[in-house]
Amino acid sequence: MTRLRHKFLIRMLRLTDQLILAVALWVVMRPVILDSGVNGLTDRCFGSFFANAAGLIVLMTGWVFIHDHFVRYRADRFVPFSAEIVDFIKASGVACLWLMLIALLVPGFGMDSASLALFFALVGTGGAASRLLVRSVVIGARKSGYNFRNLLFVGINDHALRVASKIVSKPELGFRIVGFVDENTAEESPEPSTGRKEWPVLGKIDVLREILERESVDEIIACLPIDSKIDEIARVTGYARDLGVVMRLVPGAVERRILDGMHFEHFDDEFVITMFRERMIGQLFMKRVLDVVLSSILLLVLCPVFLIIAVCIKATSRGPVFFTQERVGLNKRTFRMIKFRSMRDDAEQMRDSIIHLNEVDGPVFKIQNDPRVTGVGKFLRRTSLDELPQLINVLRGEMSLVGPRPPLADEVDRYEWMFRKRLSVKPGMTCIWQISGRSDVSFARWMRMDQDYVENWSLWLDMQILLKTIPAVLTSRGAC
Repeated sequence: MTRLRHKFLIRMLRLTDQLILAVALWVVMRPVILDSGVNGLTDRCFGSFFANAAGLIVLMTGWVFIHDHFVRYRADRFVPFSAEIVDFIKASGVACLWLMLIALLVPGFGMDSASLALFFALVGTGGAASRLLVRSVVIGARKSGYNFRNLLFVGINDHALRVASKIVSKPELGFRIVGFVDENTAEESPEPSTGRKEWPVLGKIDVLREILERESVDEIIACLPIDSKIDEIARVTGYARDLGVVMRLVPGAVERRILDGMHFEHFDDEFVITMFRERMIGQLFMKRVLDVVLSSILLLVLCPVFLIIAVCIKATSRGPVFFTQERVGLNKRTFRMIKFRSMRDDAEQMRDSIIHLNEVDGPVFKIQNDPRVTGVGKFLRRTSLDELPQLINVLRGEMSLVGPRPPLADEVDRYEWMFRKRLSVKPGMTCIWQISGRSDVSFARWMRMDQDYVENWSLWLDMQILLKTIPAVLTSRGAC
């Protein structure tokens, strides 16, 4: 009976949405029809009968598919009203675009901007009103003790009790808690308690099958840690499947990070679950566009500066103008990073002899007064002008304007496990470390800064770092 009511409600919502669209179209087109008069209706409003009929069929069919795609036609108790309205508004907007397209293709469906705006307003208002009415009726019935669902919790922990408290505080959801099942076996822990008489503990998870046979249960909510209770989750899922009971998994904070990035795909006849897929594709695209545009502009504008620096380097020391070094980039891809040469030509060969002078902790080699640095090189390093050729790396896509600094391969080999996360994004010319003191910052704090950048990245964060880089470079704080 519950499933029949569920299907009836969904079908009524579908039918109501299409009726709202049809009525809104009639209201918008009615002035045109009246202006045309009965005799001129066919010629002015719809053209031929067949064109009119075809246009309406295509229009309504498109609306059905549009709403099926954008609107969640599910009587799901946990879907908030705001989410329902947002979905319907999206569908209404696309429905307006579809109407505009049909109006352009079929004679007589002429639509100006005012008509489309009126159509959107009528559809949006009608859809919101119908959903508000349905939700009000359903919530009233649930608060009166009708249309409720018996809920069984699997898991007795702070997370489960917190979720249960939230559900009880919202009687409009229509849930009654039957009881709790301890996720541990009888040998693993003593008898637990929920701390509330109305939330009885029905037993341990090893007798869950008997509990389900004895109790009236419509839905199961499992609040279990995925990493340590995967076998128990599989057991609960199997019982729910066998009995045709709704099964819900409510992950904790740690599990949410894992499941939040989950993406479902199909490959031939295989079902693929992709985890940790990048979702901010639009922002990443804009980041690359900014990299290309800004690096191109800067390379053109700074050509005279490049020429002056090149002359100074050649005039004061032997060796090439540019210094290239293999660095580790995105997901351990290697590339040749370009800099203006600020050291003697044999600087790499001298490194082993002065390794004991290293002033930075961790697998990084930096000396405040490096004896290998030339006179011009000191100025270039203090002003960060030696980094400017990396704009070429940015333009080639090997680096970005903003991102963790690219490390050497031998530094990566000595990274702790958690430090390697900084390699999951493109390296950059500037980063949080660059604007926070550079060499004055400990290695562990530097790695934490990069990890925070990776986890909280956004285009706006890049903009902030770029703006803060200017005063950091001008003051030469932490440069060496």
